[in-house]
Amino acid sequence: MSPFPGPVAVGDRLPTLVKPPLTRATLAYFCGASNDHNPLHIDPDAARAAGMDDVFAHGMLNMAYLGQLMTGWVPQACLRSFEVKFGAIVKLGEQLVCDGEVTDIQVQASSLRVVVRLVAANRAGEEKLVGEAVVELPLSGTLSGQ
Repeated sequence: MSPFPGPVAVGDRLPTLVKPPLTRATLAYFCGASNDHNPLHIDPDAARAAGMDDVFAHGMLNMAYLGQLMTGWVPQACLRSFEVKFGAIVKLGEQLVCDGEVTDIQVQASSLRVVVRLVAANRAGEEKLVGEAVVELPLSGTLSGQ
């Protein structure tokens, strides 16, 4: 289980998650785990035939990294919604840096709804995915300044 984040305020940043460079082995493992054997992700010839330089990451693998960022911050049971927009392909050798920032807090009767803006970018700063997650946290002791 992930650690509880403690007091939360708009503008707080989640601990950055840096993934290792993308390898063919990572793609092969993800194919097996997800049962997504699209040849664009594992067969260089198929990728080149589609106009790509080489194979590239599954979009859902990249989304999973942002999910890992979130569950490293709060327990998975706190997650209420999670969505992303795919902006650019993640190529072999690229390393994703995943970040999140609290953008809104809504006080409910006994909990807080916390909105987090998510970004996964490569080391050059090119955004590959952007998204948003909503988590629900217990009200007691979660607002900064309490």
